[in-house]
Amino acid sequence: MRTTTVVIGAGHTGLAASYFLSVRDIDHVVLERGEVANTWRTERWDSLRLLTPNWQVTLPGLAYDGDDPDGFMTVTELVGFIDRYARLVKPPLRTLTTVTSVRPDGDGYEVVTDRGTWQCRSVILASGGFNLPKVPPIAAALPDTVRSVTPLEYRRPSDLDDGGVLVAGVSATGVQLAEEIHRSGRPVTVSVGEHVRMPRIYRGRDIRYWMDVTGVSDERYDEVDDVLRARTVPSPQLVGSPERKSLDLNALTDQGVRMVGRLAGIRNGKAQLSGSLNNKVTRSDLKMNRLLTTIDEWVTENGLDGRYEPPHRFERTRVETSPPLLIDLEKENIRTVLWATGYRPDYSWLHVPVLDYKGRIRHDGGVVSGSPGLYVIGLNFLRRRKSSFIHGAEDDARDLVDHLAAYLEARVPVGVG
Repeated sequence: MRTTTVVIGAGHTGLAASYFLSVRDIDHVVLERGEVANTWRTERWDSLRLLTPNWQVTLPGLAYDGDDPDGFMTVTELVGFIDRYARLVKPPLRTLTTVTSVRPDGDGYEVVTDRGTWQCRSVILASGGFNLPKVPPIAAALPDTVRSVTPLEYRRPSDLDDGGVLVAGVSATGVQLAEEIHRSGRPVTVSVGEHVRMPRIYRGRDIRYWMDVTGVSDERYDEVDDVLRARTVPSPQLVGSPERKSLDLNALTDQGVRMVGRLAGIRNGKAQLSGSLNNKVTRSDLKMNRLLTTIDEWVTENGLDGRYEPPHRFERTRVETSPPLLIDLEKENIRTVLWATGYRPDYSWLHVPVLDYKGRIRHDGGVVSGSPGLYVIGLNFLRRRKSSFIHGAEDDARDLVDHLAAYLEARVPVGVG
């Protein structure tokens, strides 16, 4: 089978790419291993809501039009929105089609699936950056009495063994699951590494509003000093709750969750903890305050101080005077470690020499380096800070399809010249 472009993945980014390919009349096919929005359907916990408010759920040609713009979609509602979008876009979609190999093929690519092989001139990798959990090697040293769980496996607290839970990681996933599990009656300890503290509401508006109007969300990958560093920054400590609450480490502490340092090792049934807890929370507080200062300066520079609530600052993160450096897992009856330590993409089927030594795809704003006609979309800070959010797909997809179209037009047709 032949086509001009193969899009791998029918999540929101793959469908957005298909939208712009259709606008440009570029022949293409969208391949999806499951159904539309498969990851959201099958690999997320029951209570999950989006971190972004409904008014920010937009894709090219479709925006949220419900009666709760300041609310936060459940997973079921988001799947329904993406399904609706697929019906609007009407992509040339092949579901239940698993890609097993992508290889160079002459001046194009061969895409092998379990339902046939495609030859094409270009490929857009829209399979996302959250395919596999990042579980550190120290997990192998957990005693047999402690169960190791990842967010991709977790669905609800009742699935966990009785006893305490150690949540490793306090980004968006870690704080949300720590709170939910603690509410189920299980003692919870959170292990704190690098994190991004962020209030849900500031000066009367959602923090995502401020990220948009100040231009922070639209900051480009070629405008930052260290884009590789920027792409590994953890997701902010935000939760999409009906009451629009903030969920930071102080909020967890107030609920009875215990806070300790980063999990550095496991030996003889004991968790070894880093002594850098104070430094981690201090740095996070400072970065949050820098963001709030950016917002305050923007408001003042635009003469809008009278429109919003006055500026203020939040209580610093509270840390006990001498945090422990060891936890005896058996004595403290910790029966589960939940690794909220991030995700990584799965490129096991990508047989093109474009990965670095850490398995990350080398690219310049989504244009894959050293492999003309190959593109990637849906990764953190791909082209803008908002790239990994739903509403970030439109600008990225437009840019990449523009580049792809120029690439196709510049190529000399076979047999000419």
